[in-house]
Amino acid sequence: MGLENALGDSMMLTKLEDAINWCRKNSLFPMPMGISCCAIEMMAFAGPRFDASRFGSEVFRFSPRQADVMIVAGTTTYKMATVVRKIYDQMPDPKWVIAMGACTSSGGMYRTYSVVQGIDLFLPVDIYVAGCPPRPDNLLNALIHLQKKVQKGESRGSSTTLMGDFPHRDRAATQSAV
Repeated sequence: MGLENALGDSMMLTKLEDAINWCRKNSLFPMPMGISCCAIEMMAFAGPRFDASRFGSEVFRFSPRQADVMIVAGTTTYKMATVVRKIYDQMPDPKWVIAMGACTSSGGMYRTYSVVQGIDLFLPVDIYVAGCPPRPDNLLNALIHLQKKVQKGESRGSSTTLMGDFPHRDRAATQSAV
């Protein structure tokens, strides 16, 4: 006679970590880092047509202490990278990062001395959303995929590429191609 038989159908047993992950996945608070043109698509993502509120992310938090998902959208310069990193460090744990767009993921068409060739050089990125600019529904798919990662309890910084025009190449292959 085990514990399950003694309790019957009136009680559900689960790991506390699974219950917490379920709560987290349904209450992700994104903080937009709209650095460039991808921010326009991020604004459309927050609008009524794509309705991010269905997934518990309807309100953008503009304070890093109230957010747990940073959506970096646009070209990041080295001067801006230190600011983005400081803001990321102010976010409470657990925290996740979505790299939105080609410029954020790989520097895009701006291969100059002042542009960071991918924010994964200074931030642990969880999800890459490809495109220039990516459509708002691709960002919505990224949010859904992030919810699945949170539910499974996958480690932060384990990156995934989603929906887009280019496959994510490893950093060494990208740098040697130039």
